[in-house]
Amino acid sequence: QVQLVESGGGLVQAGDSLRLSCTASGRTFSSYAMNWLRQAPGKEREFVASISSGGVASMYATSVKGRFAISRDNAKNTVYLQMNSLKPEDTAVYYCAAAQKYLSGDYIYWGQGTQVTVSS
Repeated sequence: QVQLVESGGGLVQAGDSLRLSCTASGRTFSSYAMNWLRQAPGKEREFVASISSGGVASMYATSVKGRFAISRDNAKNTVYLQMNSLKPEDTAVYYCAAAQKYLSGDYIYWGQGTQVTVSS
């Protein structure tokens, strides 16, 4: 069992930056691909970014490519999402999720989410 806890959300203005963190319990964090997804009000949850278990490979949604960066520190059981040049349309609850395979879309553990609000 892996428990995921996100932090770092908040209210910012357009153009600002935020860094989200997701810390995992347990000793097997390094074996999971880690992902960030988000859900805006009235919309379906969508993929944001993914990073392989070793941190070598990463993938981004088109809407955030070039502005967001995913990284991980396996020694700290933590995955990060650096968000730059934030836009109002980035407003959402952001979730981290663990998957056994990179880019599988098969998320087996979820965090509780952290709210990001970007004002114009």
